[in-house]
Amino acid sequence: MRLVKLGLASVNTTVGAFAANVDRALALALKMAAENVTVAVFQEQLVGGYPSEDLIQWQGFVERQWPELLRFAQATAHTRTAYVVGVAVAHNGLRYNCAAVLASGTVRGLVPKEKLPTYNVFYEGRTFSRGHLGQDDRFEGVPLGDHIFAFDFGTLAAEVCEDIWSADGPMRRRAYSGAELVVNLSASPYRIGVVPTRREMIATRASDHQCTVAYANAVGSNDGLIFDGGGFVFQNGKPILEAKRFGEGYGTCVVDLDRTTRLRSENTTWRSDRESYAANERLVPVVAVPASELSTQREGLVYPVPPHRSFFLPMPQAKRTAREELCEDILDALALGVGDYFEKTRAFKCIGIALSGGRDSLLTLLVAHRYAQRVRPEDPSSLLQTFYMPSRFSSEQTRKAAETIARELGVGFRVVSIDEAFERELSAVKAMLPEGAPVTPITQQNIQARLRAQRMWNWANSSGGLFLQTGNMSERAVGYTTIGGDLMGSLAVISNVPKTVVMYLLDYLYEKHGYEGIKLVALRPAGPELAPNQVGEEELMPFPILDACFYLFAGEKLLPKEMVEALAAMFPELPRERVGGYVEKFVRLFLQSIYKWVQAPLSLHIGNLDLDRERALQLPVVTRRDWSQ
Repeated sequence: MRLVKLGLASVNTTVGAFAANVDRALALALKMAAENVTVAVFQEQLVGGYPSEDLIQWQGFVERQWPELLRFAQATAHTRTAYVVGVAVAHNGLRYNCAAVLASGTVRGLVPKEKLPTYNVFYEGRTFSRGHLGQDDRFEGVPLGDHIFAFDFGTLAAEVCEDIWSADGPMRRRAYSGAELVVNLSASPYRIGVVPTRREMIATRASDHQCTVAYANAVGSNDGLIFDGGGFVFQNGKPILEAKRFGEGYGTCVVDLDRTTRLRSENTTWRSDRESYAANERLVPVVAVPASELSTQREGLVYPVPPHRSFFLPMPQAKRTAREELCEDILDALALGVGDYFEKTRAFKCIGIALSGGRDSLLTLLVAHRYAQRVRPEDPSSLLQTFYMPSRFSSEQTRKAAETIARELGVGFRVVSIDEAFERELSAVKAMLPEGAPVTPITQQNIQARLRAQRMWNWANSSGGLFLQTGNMSERAVGYTTIGGDLMGSLAVISNVPKTVVMYLLDYLYEKHGYEGIKLVALRPAGPELAPNQVGEEELMPFPILDACFYLFAGEKLLPKEMVEALAAMFPELPRERVGGYVEKFVRLFLQSIYKWVQAPLSLHIGNLDLDRERALQLPVVTRRDWSQ
């Protein structure tokens, strides 16, 4: 047996906080070393934080990382553990996103990332340069390039994030060149449904290349991107470890690398492919780490046996339902996003939410309260303050719903009417218009929304508060929001959550906690209460249809006529003419509302499809829709 103990660490880093990031990593590194971990794997861009975006163009931002990497190496020199750490380096005018292999206080090699994503929320091709097949440079005397590393326990290959997402990544040639253990340093953002995709993909790579894959992911939120952490170990396709997500920490497991060698010898297809590769291609060079320089910790390791003492029966486990898993993941991600923004900016003392008695502000409050419970379990309400700002159009039902949920959560609740200010603003607007010109109904609605936003900003300025914007993605997509009003805030918490998902999450939270405030909110149709008897679905369209239109048009990039075909199959109970009307209305509103999105605050991302123009869906503000007709 060749037993190796692997550690997968997730560190909640902050972009640019080099010393703090390394300190947090060292705390975990030394704990893992004390637990006899042989190889400790950290995340992509550990030292500098991720995503650094254009900060990487500052020479000082890159150069400052190397001393911190050396500090990490020196602080762990006394341990018998090998470490793989994410770092950026600048070499010959190029910047590389690297995996640094450390052992006995020395940087043994730097392996640059080869696949640089420049899609969706990623812009690495804009700033970083790619590593490549056969690259063999030196940086500060350290091998930089396409290398694998021979330790006393076996041969290790290191790669970075996107390298594993491509079937044509470097893992293939490195496995054929002798790498038995492949470690992947990742900063992969959370997206709905990504975990099963990651799991299947990593299992496939480990099986295809007949190797042991150890994958460590970043945790925490930076600039709206939420990283869920965790990690996986798969040995030749077999699941060995799935580390805990949504929290800083590490997971460990023991593998027998002799098993990987044996399975390679038994797999005739892999063996034949490897023979062909070795005969026709250049093998990846090996950087040796002699046992005299690092004798890794492997004494006392025990063969990995199942705790339920059966190699044939599945492990008994309390598996979450698909509903619970979806809801808990989204809520954990959003709470992490709110908390890290609140803490890492270091600009705020408390969190404020304008409660309307509606669904969106209710969910935003529940997300913020989830974060507050985690950091101040003894008194979560000390972080939160809510406000209800009624006008003549506000109902007693929504006030009762807002007041009830605030009482149930134990958070501050203040009622501050805007009615007098509404009258004054109406008079001011009339004075600005030509004699006899009316103030339009939409202006009257927007005045109310803007008064509320103004008051929240004034509160935030005076109290040092983080003003949370509460709008959802569906209504934002069609411009059912007010510039200077409910579109405003410091951080948009649910602006990438569709309305149907908002309602689904609230149903789940009611089932779980039984809050009367959720029940009271659900008794009324969704609507902004800026005019008499407003109902959002009557002014727009049913939310399931709106969300389906959004997905098909913005996500699948279908033309309107194609959308009608899909929606007619999805909602066969509706007349085709009505479906066509919904599609026409959606596309018109969607394209004419782009100018609003660019004025929205920073948003939390939980999906591959969202409306943050600087991130995912980059559409021109000035455009015509001739192509869609």
